[in-house]
Amino acid sequence: MLNKLQPALLIAQREIRDQFRDWRIVFPILGLTVFFPFLMNFTAGQILGFVQKYGANIIGERLVPFLLMVVGFFPISVSLVIALETFVGEKERGSIEPLLNTPLKDWQLYLGKLLSATVYPLLSSYLGMGFYLTGLYINHIPLPEASVLILVVVLTTVQALVMVTGAVVVSSQATSVRAANLLASFIIIPIALLIQAESVVMFWGTYESLWWAVFGLSVLGILLARVGLVHFQREELLGREIDVLNVRWMWRVYRRGFTRDEKSFWTWWRNLFPDTFREMKRSILVVTAIMVVAILLGVWETHNYFVVLGQSGLQGMNSQLNSLVKIWPIFSIVPVIAIWWQNIRALLLAFILGTFSFGVLGVMPVMATMFAAGYFFGLLTGNGLPVLGYLAFILPHGIIEIPAAILATAAVVQVGAVLATPIPGKTFGEVWINALAGWSRVMLGIVIPMLLIGACIEAWITPRIALLFFR
Repeated sequence: MLNKLQPALLIAQREIRDQFRDWRIVFPILGLTVFFPFLMNFTAGQILGFVQKYGANIIGERLVPFLLMVVGFFPISVSLVIALETFVGEKERGSIEPLLNTPLKDWQLYLGKLLSATVYPLLSSYLGMGFYLTGLYINHIPLPEASVLILVVVLTTVQALVMVTGAVVVSSQATSVRAANLLASFIIIPIALLIQAESVVMFWGTYESLWWAVFGLSVLGILLARVGLVHFQREELLGREIDVLNVRWMWRVYRRGFTRDEKSFWTWWRNLFPDTFREMKRSILVVTAIMVVAILLGVWETHNYFVVLGQSGLQGMNSQLNSLVKIWPIFSIVPVIAIWWQNIRALLLAFILGTFSFGVLGVMPVMATMFAAGYFFGLLTGNGLPVLGYLAFILPHGIIEIPAAILATAAVVQVGAVLATPIPGKTFGEVWINALAGWSRVMLGIVIPMLLIGACIEAWITPRIALLFFR
C-alpha cells in the first residue's frame, strides 16, 4: 500500500515546495494570519472590559473560544484559493498537461493534489490560533479550559478539511478559475452559517454537543474526498473547455431517470415500490437506525430536563383537544392542507440540506422530529399519562407518516451515496441529474400521497382517538 501511495506523496511534496517558494502566496496569507489574531485579541480585551463593568463575566468567558474559532476559520477562507486552483488553475496556465501525461493513476494524482492543498490552510489556521492564544496570555486574559481548546482545534481542523476537499472537487470539475471562485461561495457560505450556529451553542455553554458537529463534518469530509476520487478523470479534465447549459439534454437525462422508459403510468407506479426498496434498502436501514437512536436520545433527555405538568397540565391538553375537535369538524380540508404542507416543507428542507452535504445533513429534520417525539414520550409518561395515551397521539397517523419520512430521508441519503459511487461512462452532472430524478420518483410516487393520507388521519381521526384517554 505504501508503494501505491508513494507517487501521491511525491506530488504533494512537489506542490507544497512550490507553494512555499511563491512569495505572492506566502506574504499575503502570512500577513493576514498574523494581523487577524491581534485584531481579535484587541476585540476580546475591549469586550471583556465592557461586560465586566456590568457583571456579565460569563459572556466574556464564552466569547474567547468563539473568537478562537473565528481566528481559525479566517485563514482557511483566505487560503482556500490554493485548493480552488489545484486543477483548473494549472489547466488555464498550461502547466498541468505534463503531469497528466505521467503513468500515475487518476486516484494517485488526485490524492497528491488534495494533500498539498490541505497543508497551507491548516498551517495558517494553526498559526493564527497560536498567535491569538499567545496574545491572550500576554494580555493576562484567562484562557479557555483544555477540553474547550481541544474541541475548537478539532472542530476547526475538520471544517478546514471539508472546505479544502470541497474546493478540490470544484477545481477538478470546473472549466475556469472564474467559475471555480464563484462556486466557492457554496463552500464558504454554508460553513460560515454553521459557525454562526456553533457560536449559539458556545454562548449557551453546551460545548459537548459540538462533538456531534465534529462527527458530521468528518463524515462529510470523507464523502467529499471520495466523490472527488470517484469522478476525477484526466481525459475529461483535458477535453472539457467550457460547460454549456444544455437544458434539453438535462431534461432528457432527468426524464429517462424518472420514467425508467416505462410506457404507461400504471407500469411505472407498479414497479416503483420494488425498485425503490431494492435500490435504497441500505439507506432505509441507516435512516431507520438514526430515527431509533434519536427517539432514545429524546427519552434520555427527560432525565436532564424534566418538567412536571401536574393535573392542570393534562387538563389543559384535554381542553386543547376539545377545542381542536370543535374548531375543525370532521372532513374539514383546511387542517389537512396545513399538516400536509408542513410535512412536505420539512422533507424539502431535508433535501436542500442534503444537497449541500451529500446527504449528511439531510437526516437532521427527521432526527430532530424523532428526538422531540422521544422527549415528549418520556415527559408525558413521566407525568402519569399511560403509554397507550401517548401512542394515541402518534400511531394513527404515524403508521403512515413515519414510513413516508423514512423513505424521503433515505432518498436524500441515497443521492449522496450515488454521487460517491463510481459509475463508469457517466459524468458528475449526469450522475447528479439521475440522483435527482430518483429522489423525485420516490417523493411524487410514494411519499407525497402517503403524507396526504397521513394528514387526513391526523386532522380527522387522531384528535378524537387521543381525546378518549383524557376523559
